Amino acid sequence: MRCLWLTLADPDPPLDGLFLYSGGLVRAFAGAGAEVVALGLRRPESTKADNHCERGVLWRLGDDPPLTHWASLVSLLPHMAHRCQTTDMIDLLRALLRQSWDAIVFDSLCSAWALPHVVDRYPCAQRRPALVYISHNHEESLRGRLVASQPGRLKRQAHRIDAVKVARLERQLVALADIVTAITPEDRDLYRARWPAKRIDVLTPGYSGRSVSERRITPDLPRRAVIVGSFDWKAKRLNLEEFVHVADPIFAARGIELRVIGSGEPAYFDELGKSLLATRFTGTVERVEPYVEDARLSIVPERNGGGFKLKVLDYIFNRIPILALEGSVAGVPLRNEESILLYPDQEKLALGIAQAIDDVARLDTIQNAAFDACRDVFDWRSRGKQLFAALASL
Repeated sequence: MRCLWLTLADPDPPLDGLFLYSGGLVRAFAGAGAEVVALGLRRPESTKADNHCERGVLWRLGDDPPLTHWASLVSLLPHMAHRCQTTDMIDLLRALLRQSWDAIVFDSLCSAWALPHVVDRYPCAQRRPALVYISHNHEESLRGRLVASQPGRLKRQAHRIDAVKVARLERQLVALADIVTAITPEDRDLYRARWPAKRIDVLTPGYSGRSVSERRITPDLPRRAVIVGSFDWKAKRLNLEEFVHVADPIFAARGIELRVIGSGEPAYFDELGKSLLATRFTGTVERVEPYVEDARLSIVPERNGGGFKLKVLDYIFNRIPILALEGSVAGVPLRNEESILLYPDQEKLALGIAQAIDDVARLDTIQNAAFDACRDVFDWRSRGKQLFAALASL
């Protein structure tokens, strides 16, 4: 099976969930027996050069920088897709489309800038390679929710226009795709509401990080909570800001430290941290594990942003008990009060953390139950085989 895999960029280093999912899935798919050529942007952090072959994947990487937000304002494409439509990406795509393919994969809506080029190359649907849309979120509903959270009338209007573009592009891609994959059952149900006859499979991520066989939460651990994430995206920053402004005074009054681990502009963290007493920011780290292993609990405070939170797997397999907002932890088999603690809003979450952080026996029970529930569920090899089998069945 020869597959052309269209993606945002080289997924290495995997600094956020998008790259973790893309990199894990394309390698697992190649490992299942597919011959894969992947096209994406070359990031400043990339160590690969164009035509680099690794673990069964040949990487074709465009060197032009991504297009700006401003450029997308005059495009029919939303920014998430328009940024990839650089001159050398178009040239590489056209050259690749002259080859013979059994399948073309659109890995996230970021890659859907290529859809018109694919349709032009294969105007007859019956002679077209199988088209697969690997969704990372149900983008139409996600972007609609994000509009309401934008501060300022002009910014909100700009995001509203971009959300309309996102919805239109996602509908076009889903309509043409032979297979759509959703990252959570919740996203699958959203797609099925509009396309009940479409084949839509759930393809949750795998996990390839450290798995701790045993760990105990004891009073000897610092009274520390952690949030792991990438804070380069506006939605992630909004979630963080909402939570720390509510939680920081509660934590400071009770002697609890909040450690925020992950990428973001240093100036952003410096500005946010000016008014905070209990919260510390690490910035980008090479490995998450040393920063979470001395914490009593982890937090998922995300009101905005859909899909699967891959950091949840880091928490589970490093045996850090999770406290989260209701609805923010999709796609994992965790049960409230048994393997996770869920709360309806930011204030109740912060107060719940303050109450739970000294109940180490309960935290220990929760982390053990979460590990047991997930230990055999998140295997990348099975995801690659699942996608390969789906395409082979067409």
